[in-house]
Amino acid sequence: MDLLSSLLQLVTSGAIAGIPTLVVMAIPFILGLIIGFFIKRILKIAVIAIVVLLVVTYFGLFGLNFSELQNLAVQYGPIAEQYAILLVGILPLSVGFIIGIVLGFILG
Repeated sequence: MDLLSSLLQLVTSGAIAGIPTLVVMAIPFILGLIIGFFIKRILKIAVIAIVVLLVVTYFGLFGLNFSELQNLAVQYGPIAEQYAILLVGILPLSVGFIIGIVLGFILG
């Protein structure tokens, strides 16, 4: 119990670079909430866009050409992958962040 009490004392009374520890711990959680909310919004928009694209393709107003899609993926895929890796490297991947994403997705 001594270890637990000293850990709780450090969290409640400590500071990292002059910022209280609780604030430092809350920032990834709040970022996770915001990102989870936006992920849910983007998924809703993506589903609507896919349904519209399928309906338009079914009626022949727009033709899907997989070779063109493959060319776009080859051209822009590495750039998108590079930015995704950069984003994942920058984001604070902690338990609070992951809990925030889940809660933001569920509550958003």
